[in-house]
Amino acid sequence: MTDETGLRERKKQRTRQALSDTAIELFLKHGFDQVSVADVAAAVEVSKPTLFRYFPAKEDLALHRIADHQGEAARVVAGRAAGQSPLGALRAHYHARLDAHDPITGLNDHPVVRAFNDMLYGTPSLLARLVRYAERDEELLAGALLETGGGDALTAGLAAAQIITVHHRLAQENWRKLASGRAIGDALVEAHADADRAFDLLGAGLGVSFP
Repeated sequence: MTDETGLRERKKQRTRQALSDTAIELFLKHGFDQVSVADVAAAVEVSKPTLFRYFPAKEDLALHRIADHQGEAARVVAGRAAGQSPLGALRAHYHARLDAHDPITGLNDHPVVRAFNDMLYGTPSLLARLVRYAERDEELLAGALLETGGGDALTAGLAAAQIITVHHRLAQENWRKLASGRAIGDALVEAHADADRAFDLLGAGLGVSFP
């Protein structure tokens, strides 16, 4: 990569981040449905066509905040310790993310994170777009599971779909706990128990191929 190419890429990354950050700030202040793509473009001083080159849909402006988690489950499986099972690695990783209060688990009571999660889980179009992100996560995880040699492509795909769905359902349940007024310390204990129950169920169904 030349210096000029690297400079262009860094500029694109800064523009993409500015668009997403500005959009989220506007969404949280005024409401997702009350802010238009034109409003975001004007705030960052770019044209609408330029914005759409970075983000194909309005919803992507918000979901960019969690884009760095795309493929995380696949990376956990691919990078697991020798002798550790895929499900064992995913279970351990999820518990660690809970203890770290990672926003992706839904168990984070920082006001900005809470507001973002309230917007995410309370906006039908964002939830619908989140399904698209989940589909890509499933594809990546299925590939990683297939590499373990534990099953064929269909088995890996079915397993990935169940695992990613469990991750999203647990996050939504954790958000509900905090939204109902639960203290985070109390909710954390229950969230760990919920995760164990979920992974036990996954293990019972997938353990033959991915113990």
